[in-house]
Amino acid sequence: MIGYAGGFDQAVAEIVDYEKAGLDMAVVPEAYSFDAVSQLGFIAARTQRLQLASGIMQIYTRTPTLTAMTAAGLDYVSGGRFNLGLGASGPQVIEGFHGVPYDAPLGRTREIVEICRKVWRREVVVHHGKHYRLPLDTPLAKPLKLINTPVRERIPVILAAVGPKNVELAAEIAEGWQPLFFYPEKSGDVWKSSLDAGLAKRQPGLGPLDIMVNAPLAVSDDDPLLDGYRAQLALYIGGMGAREKNFSNDVARRYGFEKEAALIQELYLSGRKAEAIAAVPEDLVRHTSLVGPKSYIADRIAAYRAAGVTTLQVTMLAPTHAERVRAIETLRAIVS
Repeated sequence: MIGYAGGFDQAVAEIVDYEKAGLDMAVVPEAYSFDAVSQLGFIAARTQRLQLASGIMQIYTRTPTLTAMTAAGLDYVSGGRFNLGLGASGPQVIEGFHGVPYDAPLGRTREIVEICRKVWRREVVVHHGKHYRLPLDTPLAKPLKLINTPVRERIPVILAAVGPKNVELAAEIAEGWQPLFFYPEKSGDVWKSSLDAGLAKRQPGLGPLDIMVNAPLAVSDDDPLLDGYRAQLALYIGGMGAREKNFSNDVARRYGFEKEAALIQELYLSGRKAEAIAAVPEDLVRHTSLVGPKSYIADRIAAYRAAGVTTLQVTMLAPTHAERVRAIETLRAIVS
């Protein structure tokens, strides 16, 4: 997982070495930083076999057909290595930064995925949905199909989702599902019923659901390496959203950290960020990360596997490039 800001050129140079060390996929976020698309194209040109993914492109910021065209273009320049990560983001970003209403995320997501797949199959795109209508009922509107023939007519779709209905939708219609700070031992209590409901409606042709989980990685006994991750958790739980609508805060509460989540949010929104960081439970930090000696990481990998995780999206924490390469090699050896 690439960071949101700073050092992109250096990060890509390092990814080339990670690819040699056994990395399988590079994931580029978008948020309200540089767009993911231009960066993914740059990585495609610098790598040979790495799978690429947007993590995530927001559903409100592009038309469904532009999303499909962009995914097909990235799949083309990468030689069939792109995975379309989509998500709703949140009202503060969508309404605040993009100036468009944050409404009907479930309905819009379902229709966007349906339209994308029509475009990739080079069908004449006709869609009469609740949220999108193609073509419009205007005199000059004409149903069209994609000019180019995509490398693949089915590009994998990964849905970022944490709410019960969103997770159910991901399990039903997507190739992959990406949750927030996944706690293996508590994941069943939070997400199993939604996953089961979605999988019961899943078409067999989609294949098994790829559960793609992010976790910071460092093969080290140096606990301070987790300080940055602890601060990130405080940002998400406390400040990534409004007091009345913060999806990350909801996840922490559903894990059983109701009091801690409320305290972190109160501290963060009142400007007491250092105290908010200190209030993040050690249990949450440890159980959602891969930082420790090789034996500890192997134990945590076993816990992730037992919880159904199939892909790990690691964020590198080691201070030097050499240590980060060794961490990828170690992880590759553990999971192989």
